[in-house]
Amino acid sequence: MTTRTAAQRHAEARISHQARFSDCPTNRLLDRIGEKWVALIFKELAEGGPRRYGELADAIAGASQKMLTQTLRRLERDGLLSRTVTPAVPVRVDYALTPLGQSLVPVLLAVTRWAEQNIEQIDVAREAHDAQHH
Repeated sequence: MTTRTAAQRHAEARISHQARFSDCPTNRLLDRIGEKWVALIFKELAEGGPRRYGELADAIAGASQKMLTQTLRRLERDGLLSRTVTPAVPVRVDYALTPLGQSLVPVLLAVTRWAEQNIEQIDVAREAHDAQHH
């Protein structure tokens, strides 16, 4: 029987934890919806219905073209939004929430309400913690 060191056991435990973490549905979803522009994209599509890329870019002015495109592609890949290309000059591209994406809207609204109601308490707690630990 091979004896393992504490460092080896710790490394094995870390690898096991990372595997469980990456397989966890909640963590996988939070990784996606926690991305910087996702909440704003959902807000625009939930409130305004299908939107052209340019309309989304105007509404989410802080996002670079590259980041907005990458985020839209990831959400499309996840089945949360659809991308419809209409042949025209220029080509028209519309984005809309899928039924799966629409089912996530109430969850995001609940998180938004909770954050708005509690962010001041969190800010106060952070300030108190930082003052004690500096």
